[in-house]
Amino acid sequence: MKIKKISKAVFPVAGLGTRFLPATKSIPKEIMTLVDRPLIQYAIDEARAAGIKEFIFVTSRGKSALEDYFDSAPELEASLKRAGKDALLDALRETNMDSGAIAYLRQNRPLGLGHAVWCARRLIGNEPFAVLLPDDVIAAETPCLQQMVEAYAQTGGNMVAAMEVSPDKTPLYGVLDVAEDMGAIVRAKGMVEKPKADDAPSNLAVIGRYILTPKVLNNLNRMKQGAGGEIQLTDAIAEEAQGDSNVYGYRFRGQRYDCGSKAGFLQATVAFGLARPDLRDEFGAYLNDMIALQKAAQ
Repeated sequence: MKIKKISKAVFPVAGLGTRFLPATKSIPKEIMTLVDRPLIQYAIDEARAAGIKEFIFVTSRGKSALEDYFDSAPELEASLKRAGKDALLDALRETNMDSGAIAYLRQNRPLGLGHAVWCARRLIGNEPFAVLLPDDVIAAETPCLQQMVEAYAQTGGNMVAAMEVSPDKTPLYGVLDVAEDMGAIVRAKGMVEKPKADDAPSNLAVIGRYILTPKVLNNLNRMKQGAGGEIQLTDAIAEEAQGDSNVYGYRFRGQRYDCGSKAGFLQATVAFGLARPDLRDEFGAYLNDMIALQKAAQ
């Protein structure tokens, strides 16, 4: 059977970002910068590397800054060009999106991730598609979604990015019920959203990268409420695992940072800052000094 290529991706960005108030009172959380690039840029770059051509943003009121970010800025570009700042000009142009490549639609009620993905159903059509959650930033030699697309070419069906977590962390994630462990790829017979540690079927947690079939959208059409009274994407995927046994978890290679939390955002800032050749020496020396001061204070 020929497996269709993934060319469309959904970016659910309608959340209020309340954990980052007061900063998110005036700017979308996805525009907050990790070193010198906003979170959404990391997600877009990852999608591009995986061959995505059409980008669908599910937004909400107050997210217009996202649209502005991906638009061209002729006056700024002209100013940089006159000043001979070619490196900055190239970096700026990388944020531009071609006309027609990006679409925005509103999630008018906060009914959960499943509902956000369902809102994009007409733009997705009858094609497999990817979902990327910008809060999950993944540092990897080969971008995570690209790894998944390569694995998907072998399996087809639905695929979720997965990582092992300690049992006490399972209530924070959707968790796979594993039917067959094949190493990097596991076949799932079910998924459970935020199970208690004692009830979790495994410690293999789902993180914010998905490749999904249109059947998942059909499952979401029923608007079935799940954990927290929300329409859970996990539940819609789990139905496919029980019916066609075509749900797979993929143990990606890389380090995931939860930039939806303050601690995770700070950890990512340190990691990405130290990975930058232009920042590594000065920033690393500062961190070493801070550690020395803490030790001396003890």
